[in-house]
Amino acid sequence: MPGQPAVTRAELDARLTVELASVIAGARRRAVRDGDRQIDTAHLLHSLIETDPEVRAAFGPGPRVARVLGYLVQRSIGYGLRWQGSVEDSGALPAVRGTGPGAPGWSPSAVAALEGALERALLRGANRVAGVDLLASLADDSDCRAVEVLRRAGVDAGRLGRRMEDV
Repeated sequence: MPGQPAVTRAELDARLTVELASVIAGARRRAVRDGDRQIDTAHLLHSLIETDPEVRAAFGPGPRVARVLGYLVQRSIGYGLRWQGSVEDSGALPAVRGTGPGAPGWSPSAVAALEGALERALLRGANRVAGVDLLASLADDSDCRAVEVLRRAGVDAGRLGRRMEDV
């Protein structure tokens, strides 16, 4: 929120649902396994879709989820190689370093998405941030890698974000 101090990791962790904490852990593992220096919004999207049935349902009927997962899986075998070594930055925040040797940091866009998810949860009166909050926040950043993946898979991110307003 503008004018307020940044949320600490402990505060954020306390506001996550168990499912969303699992999503973040999965995104971190994926970044480490792929040799990426940062956890980015595509890592978050991949983990969200794999972990949260409510997020999968938000894509509606049809093959959308399978197409998105197809692009996300290709990330480590070519599609996302151009992202390695670069910082995902839609201009929102500075990069956040990882803790510990070899631990990936967070891309500025991923940090902004998490903060946006927290804000969305607070605005809807929820005590905890859910996967749909993060999905809506990702969909709102037209310059992030998650939205690039959605576009390539034929998913209208703006429409997906508007669908999340009803959840």
